[in-house]
Amino acid sequence: MSDLVQGIKKIVSGDVKSDDETLKAYSHDASLFEMRPQIVVYPKDAADVSRLVEYVNKYKNKIPNLSLTGRGSGTDMSGGAINNSIIVDFKKYFTDIELIDNKKMISRLQPGVLFKDLDAQAKQKGILMPTYPASRDLVTVGGMVNNNAGGEKSIEYGNVENFVRELDFVFADGVKRTIKPLNGAELDDKMAQDDFEGKVYSKIFKLVNDNYDEIKAAKPKVSKNSTGYHLWNVWDKETGVFDLTRVISGSQGTLGLVTGIEFEMKGARSEEGLLVIFMKDLKPLGELIKVIVAKKPSRFESFDDNTLWLSIRFMPKFLKMLGLRKFIWLLISLIPDAFMLLKGMPQLVLMVSIKGNDREEVARKIRELHNELKARKKEFSISSFEEAPTNRQGEKFWIMRRYSFQILRSSVKDKHAAPFIDDFVVPPQHLPEFLPKLRKIIKKYKLFATTAGHMGDGNFHIIPLMDIESLTERNKIKPIMKEVNELVLSYGGSLSGEHNDGMIRGPWLERMYGPKVVGYFKEVKRIFDPDNIFNPNKKTDATWEFSSKHMREKFDS
Repeated sequence: MSDLVQGIKKIVSGDVKSDDETLKAYSHDASLFEMRPQIVVYPKDAADVSRLVEYVNKYKNKIPNLSLTGRGSGTDMSGGAINNSIIVDFKKYFTDIELIDNKKMISRLQPGVLFKDLDAQAKQKGILMPTYPASRDLVTVGGMVNNNAGGEKSIEYGNVENFVRELDFVFADGVKRTIKPLNGAELDDKMAQDDFEGKVYSKIFKLVNDNYDEIKAAKPKVSKNSTGYHLWNVWDKETGVFDLTRVISGSQGTLGLVTGIEFEMKGARSEEGLLVIFMKDLKPLGELIKVIVAKKPSRFESFDDNTLWLSIRFMPKFLKMLGLRKFIWLLISLIPDAFMLLKGMPQLVLMVSIKGNDREEVARKIRELHNELKARKKEFSISSFEEAPTNRQGEKFWIMRRYSFQILRSSVKDKHAAPFIDDFVVPPQHLPEFLPKLRKIIKKYKLFATTAGHMGDGNFHIIPLMDIESLTERNKIKPIMKEVNELVLSYGGSLSGEHNDGMIRGPWLERMYGPKVVGYFKEVKRIFDPDNIFNPNKKTDATWEFSSKHMREKFDS
């Protein structure tokens, strides 16, 4: 047994593992990368986490690469949940839902809680945490906070950072403290403290206050963004509110470790309907998006003709995923759409969701939107519509939207998911120009990919399937990424709306923000983590040279 394993076992009450099977499993997340940890620790409480930080501080000089990387479900697609030192797994023991209060509209819980468990319990009380990723059935709430996750409801509610009220947070000195928005007097008290926390508050305040206008101007002009450190949201001179949760949300565990979360909750609405729009030409898309967004939909999603065709081609695959009864229902419900497709395959399928507490009201709003768009059917190049005024009627489209990539992946045995252009955001008005140019790049490199997105935000997920075990294929990644990223930035976009930077987009931060603003980001990292003990080589510390050396070459696990 190594000295590291023995040393950690002496100080924590939780579990410590270093067997080959465990280390192999924790070498991967959902990204392209692979890094084998030395050990995996499952802390039982915040005191364990504090002792881990103290241990790393004590032995950092003796073991220079000693570090801590927090992990939830390991669904991160940017390489944020892997590292070559100590993995801190919160999913095993940090699973308490301490409070769900439908009067105060808050929930209090630990970071290892699965979102689906929070969602189920909250809905029993008529409330919900409304913004979540597509992997909602798998993710932990800690992972959602650390990635500043978003998803299909972001058009209405934004990213997770908007719902974080308080965080229990273990700083680099090993002390757990509660972080929440502060008024001017509270901030002065914090900055007057003669300890590590006081220095963090003082230095961050000075950084954002001295460079206030430049930092505010650096905020990407898109509706959602999970890149960099969100300094522009920390300090507001007009309101006098100073909120460090805004820089920790989306930090991917590079500034410290979250051990508790308090979310603001929203009231759940019981009814939801859908209007599905089939477009045969993308040229009027920008104006169509404006009309639909003005109606304030709860969700506004899309998938392309490739996704639709693959759903049809591999329809038997749905049987395994859905079960016989639901599969038969899906086949029957798709019969009217099959006749519609005989007239021609649409280029894009748009899904506009309307929510409310009254079924008749939802149905009326869908009908009104349908009639308005029908009157401009030719102008918007719409081939047909389908109304689904209840959840059940619209479910077939959500199934195709959510499961298409899984089906594609399981049907192509010699290729693997390659998430590297998987989460960009482009202002929606530019999509009619942008999407054909994007398709041209995909075709140029002969990528096998589908396109799906959060249309109202202009946030798209393109995850090609590639033979990553082939050096020729791996060598395509950097030039493809360069062309796509440059295209996104040329339209004033963001390289990530909800999947974050990690190892894949971290090297691009300077291109997106410029050296001066990235210098501010790096200063944030130094202030919070002066000895670089938290999740190194991610976000501002990422380089393509390092990331490319840790790209997976085998997919046997």
